[in-house]
Amino acid sequence: MFALGLRQVQQALDQKADQVQHEFVGLSTELENLGHQLIEADEAQRAQIKAQQQAVRDRQLQLADEVNEWRERARKVRAQPGEHALRGYLDDLKKLDDPILNPAVDHALYLMDAPEEELERLLSQQDTQSSVVTPAGRLLQRARTEFDLRGADSGARQRAAVEFANRPGIAAKDDVLKEIEAALEDPDPMVKEVAVLTTIHLLKNRAMRSADLDEAHEAVKGLAALNHVAVIPTLIEVLEKPRTGYVRGEGAAVETDNNRARMVALLRLIEWHTAEAKMAVHKVQFDRDQDLVKAAKRALELFPDVWSGPLRPTGRLPKVDLDQPPS
Repeated sequence: MFALGLRQVQQALDQKADQVQHEFVGLSTELENLGHQLIEADEAQRAQIKAQQQAVRDRQLQLADEVNEWRERARKVRAQPGEHALRGYLDDLKKLDDPILNPAVDHALYLMDAPEEELERLLSQQDTQSSVVTPAGRLLQRARTEFDLRGADSGARQRAAVEFANRPGIAAKDDVLKEIEAALEDPDPMVKEVAVLTTIHLLKNRAMRSADLDEAHEAVKGLAALNHVAVIPTLIEVLEKPRTGYVRGEGAAVETDNNRARMVALLRLIEWHTAEAKMAVHKVQFDRDQDLVKAAKRALELFPDVWSGPLRPTGRLPKVDLDQPPS
């Protein structure tokens, strides 16, 4: 288990080296462009371009040293002669105060100090990973154990959520959605964030793609019940994209539009009360649906000033009637 913690520290250090190397490669492209400019430049411009070239070369030398330094730090993780030296080395890495490196170092130090009972529990969790057979379970387990999903950058968690939700047919499976939603209150913040983001994208696919507008409507109500800023762009997308589909009538399906769902999105955006939400509400004043127009105008009349924060408290929202426009 402790070896896993050290491996995560090495991965973080290698990631830092890769980031610096990426910048180095970008400067090589800049040098190439400056070389082309130098050929076509007149005498007055050549001195300035040459100075730019030298500055870029100096920066490249600095970056090359940084790459080597990060690689050497990664090599030294496994080269410490004992626990005392290793602890001191990890403490030194912690002093770098790097947002990518810190979570891995903290985890390794935690494992060094964890009581035997806690290590046994963590080992037990790792042993049961292979028994997690559902796609949703594997995603949540990754959020508990994989370094990329536990770093400071939420982009990796966002990408994992999108990739999972876009698997063919996965959004239509109720058991998958229920399993992901069950983790919305997980005490592990990384697992909870993955669950929230994945829920958003699963519900988005239902809301935007399902021909069954009753199902799409329920999906939008699910989005409205979430309290995470990542849901705002999805609610805006629902609001701004009128479409037609079918609802279950007596004996036969009936073609209709998705304005019910758009109303739910509109009301929740009013409650979110952010600048981007206000912009979306403003656009609705010119919509073809008069109920949406009336609701949007009323909201802008009630709240003419800057929208700078939610009107409702944080946390999982209670179930309320989101189908009726404001009076």
